[in-house]
Amino acid sequence: MTMRRDALLAEMGLAPIWRLRSPVKKSTGWIELKQAVPACTACGLHKSRTQTVFGVGDEKADWMLIGEAPGAEEDRLGEPFVGQAGKLLDNMLAAIGLKRGENVYIANVLKCRPPGNRNPEPEEVAKCTPHLKAQIELIEPKLIIAMGRFAAQTLLNTDATIASLRGRVHRYAAVPLIVTYHPAYLLRSLPDKAKAWADLVFARKTMQSL
Repeated sequence: MTMRRDALLAEMGLAPIWRLRSPVKKSTGWIELKQAVPACTACGLHKSRTQTVFGVGDEKADWMLIGEAPGAEEDRLGEPFVGQAGKLLDNMLAAIGLKRGENVYIANVLKCRPPGNRNPEPEEVAKCTPHLKAQIELIEPKLIIAMGRFAAQTLLNTDATIASLRGRVHRYAAVPLIVTYHPAYLLRSLPDKAKAWADLVFARKTMQSL
């Protein structure tokens, strides 16, 4: 019966759509990924890191927040978004009824700190992105929030500005994605906190509609 059904679908031109609805085989599991990241030497950042910063939170989360790269405190502690930027992020989450670790997963594009907190280099992003893509594939979030220019540009494969990307729903591998400012940037640019709050309200409304 299955073969006949597939043949009929093929004749109707529907076979490719049918296949897309089949369960996707994940390329790697959590155990393999958590072993691969600390062992990674794909770019030069491994030479200066204290440790990798894998990610933290609910591995079955509906919400996935993605930043740019670890800073000094993250490099020291091995957890993303700690220090003042982390406190601001926690407050932002609380304002829309969310809490770190509860239906939320937080990660960065880069798993190693760039020296001096400089901007990530294109080669570093290219080498580290497969780890992030594997995390997204494993978590299967309902909504992604890209925080900061590098996260947004990496996930959306664009060189557009944050200002031009805000306020609408994008897609990453069919997952709705919303762009906002990085908490570390907001600490330096207080007027944009209101814009970030608008982004979070928009994200909450988007999630409610999914």
